[in-house]
Amino acid sequence: MRFIPSRCPICQAEMTITRLHCSSCDTTLEGRFASNQLTNLSSDQLDFILTFVRCEGKLNRIEMEEKERWGSYPTIRNRLLEVIRALGYEPGREDPGEPSEARRSALENLAAGRINTETAIRILRGEEDQ
Repeated sequence: MRFIPSRCPICQAEMTITRLHCSSCDTTLEGRFASNQLTNLSSDQLDFILTFVRCEGKLNRIEMEEKERWGSYPTIRNRLLEVIRALGYEPGREDPGEPSEARRSALENLAAGRINTETAIRILRGEEDQ
């Protein structure tokens, strides 16, 4: 089975999921379905996330058990930072406390379909006002 593409292969615009099908019972659902941040990750990034979770988020353990696949500790850390950015976050800028009003508003607007994922990411990064 293939991953859901998040970008159009022709114009690179954001893709919208409009149809879901169950091959077991032949049920089909049509409409507009929201994707999640993980659909923006490449298969390599998803593999890294699975390794990260399996190793309980311990970069040293990933290095010990998967060094041949993922490289040295600095390379593994860089891969993690790449995944964090691909998910729409900037490492070190996230406040661990309550989300800001702008962040909360952007996420609510995204969930309601008033803005697209690209706009939400720009707002969350502080590159655009709502």
